Amino acid sequence: YAPAPPRTGRRGRPRVKGERLGTPGDLAVSGAWRTAVVHRYGRQEKTLVCEVPVLWYGCFGPVPGRIVLVREPGRAAPYELALFTTDLAASATRIVERYARRWSIEPANATGKQIMGIGQARNRTPRAVRRTVPFAFLIQSLVTVWYAEHGHHPDDARERRRLSPWYTTKQDPSFEDMITKLRRVLIYARISSVTTGQASPTETHTYHLASELTAV
Repeated sequence: YAPAPPRTGRRGRPRVKGERLGTPGDLAVSGAWRTAVVHRYGRQEKTLVCEVPVLWYGCFGPVPGRIVLVREPGRAAPYELALFTTDLAASATRIVERYARRWSIEPANATGKQIMGIGQARNRTPRAVRRTVPFAFLIQSLVTVWYAEHGHHPDDARERRRLSPWYTTKQDPSFEDMITKLRRVLIYARISSVTTGQASPTETHTYHLASELTAV
C-alpha cells in the first residue's frame, strides 16, 4: 500500500494506509529506474534499481518502509529481485549490498549445522546455551583461517574432484575439504609426536580409517 495520506481534519479515525499499489511487477512498470553501482559478491557492478515508499500493512502495520526493485541491465524481466525494508535512512544501493552479504551468512549457517554440528548439543543451562553456538562458529572461523594461512594447496580441489567425480566444475575447496585436511594434519602430528620413526600398526590403521572417513 501507499503511505497513509495526510490527516484531513475531519472527525473520525484517520486513514492508516494509502491506496493499494499492486504487486512488485506493477511497481516495476510504473516506477522510476536508475543506474546504480553496487559492491556485491566481491565485485563492483552496475545494476538498475527502483525504490518506492510503501507500507507492508499485513506484516508491519503502519510502519513506513520501502520496496527496492533490482534488475540487471539488458534483461527483459520487469524486475529480478524485490526487497522490502523499514530502514528509511539507507540508500537503495546500500540495501542491495546488504542483501548480497547474506550469501556468505547462509552457507556459514549451513556449514555450522551440517558439518560442525551446531544445534545438536543437548545443553540445559542458560550459560551453556549462550556459549555453545558462538564457540562452534569460532572454531569454524579458526579452521578457515588455518587453511588459508597454512593448509591450502592448489592440488586440493583437483584431488577432491578425483575422489568425487560428480564435482566436475569444482575449483575452490569447501569447508569440508578444509576440516578434512586439518583432521589429517592433527592425526599425523599426534602419531609423529608419540612414536619416533615408524608408526605402529595400530596407529597406521587409525590414520587410514580417519583418512577414509574424512574423504567420503
